[in-house]
Amino acid sequence: MTDTTEQLKARGPKSPEFHLVREAFGGLREALFHDAFAYRLLPPRTTEGRLARLLPRRIRAYAVWTPHALVVAAALITLSLAYNVGYGTDAVAHLLTGFIPAAAVLMTLVRPVGAFWVSLVSTPFTAVLGNTWDGWPWTPAAFFAHIVVMVVVAARTGPRTALWMWLATAAYGVVTEVWVGSPGASDAPMMLFVSALALLVTTVVHVRREAQREVTVQRTVTAIERDKRTLLEERTNIARELHDVVAHHMSVVAIQAEAAPYRVENPPPELEQAFVTIRENAVSALTELRRVLGVVRAEDYEAPDAPQPTLADLDRLLDNVRDAGLTVDKVVTGAVRELPQGVELSAYRIVQEALSNSLRHAPGAAARVEVGYVLGGLGLRVVNGPATGLVKPSPGAGHGITGMRERVTMLNGEMTAEPAADGGYEVTVFLPVPPVDRMNPAGEDA
Repeated sequence: MTDTTEQLKARGPKSPEFHLVREAFGGLREALFHDAFAYRLLPPRTTEGRLARLLPRRIRAYAVWTPHALVVAAALITLSLAYNVGYGTDAVAHLLTGFIPAAAVLMTLVRPVGAFWVSLVSTPFTAVLGNTWDGWPWTPAAFFAHIVVMVVVAARTGPRTALWMWLATAAYGVVTEVWVGSPGASDAPMMLFVSALALLVTTVVHVRREAQREVTVQRTVTAIERDKRTLLEERTNIARELHDVVAHHMSVVAIQAEAAPYRVENPPPELEQAFVTIRENAVSALTELRRVLGVVRAEDYEAPDAPQPTLADLDRLLDNVRDAGLTVDKVVTGAVRELPQGVELSAYRIVQEALSNSLRHAPGAAARVEVGYVLGGLGLRVVNGPATGLVKPSPGAGHGITGMRERVTMLNGEMTAEPAADGGYEVTVFLPVPPVDRMNPAGEDA
């Protein structure tokens, strides 16, 4: 049966002591019990330290295995202590009792927390099998091995695990003193004192190393951010200069184009229309330039509220291109529908850039714009023939195709841009559009 709301309220909130105990046992479980025997190989040591830099290159290549060599040396010292304690009596038996502590020391290389439990649990067995009561509950070999294990585990895990290991060792020492007793001199106080000093030094070194690592990371992040800020400042300066220079010249072009017909007596209508087209394009380009680059003129700049072009404005763009001398046809297939704003704007800009490339690279050629409204999205195809006439192609910087690809990639679309079979050029784009949910808010079919 589950508790009712009244019963839960009657119990009242948990006391602060309860939360403290729960957090304490949660920390104990996380430090010593959660994945205690998980495989965690000790990584090689880095050679970026000051001492490592002083070593020759040949020795420096092997210096990365210094921690592993020290652990193996500690395991050999453990075996040596076990053998020396039993020398003259039963050296072989004492040597066998040293294998378990030595194995726990080696185990710190792959399963650090599990090595601590192996060292702690095997302590009474090694003492009984060794038949020595000079030290209880730790034999000399187990004493040395347990301190080594705790130091290595603390260095690999952190201060919290070091504290819980020391408390577990202290609890074991108290239990053996109170309930088991000691037939000889007890080495539990010495174990707690020496291990406390060793773990304190290890914790200080660990905290200092982590602090240095954090400082290094922060310095790296700061340097990266500084470089980015410098780059943005440079781009801002370039954009401001570009805005000033281009805006000035485009304004001059617009003014000259407007005044030019009045400087010629009885200008033909074609000439007047050409100057009108030049002025309209200059004003349009100046407006677009201010809209794009105006954000760098001031920090409190606000984007204009003018609507962005869509496919509904495509006829105006084609008329403008025709006035510039490009013969272009438009074909629309499928059911025309309103698309997301990002798709509409990108499609318009792609067609605009493709036609600009046709004017620049294939003067005198005819172009064809195909817009296909399909079920899964929007298809675009802009193709032009080879250049004709006496006007030479104008080479560009090559950013037009790149800009179109960036827009298509941003919308997860597909694009191909390649020469056509007749010597012209063809740009094919597909922009996916997610299907619109035809269910109204009430859940009924629209």
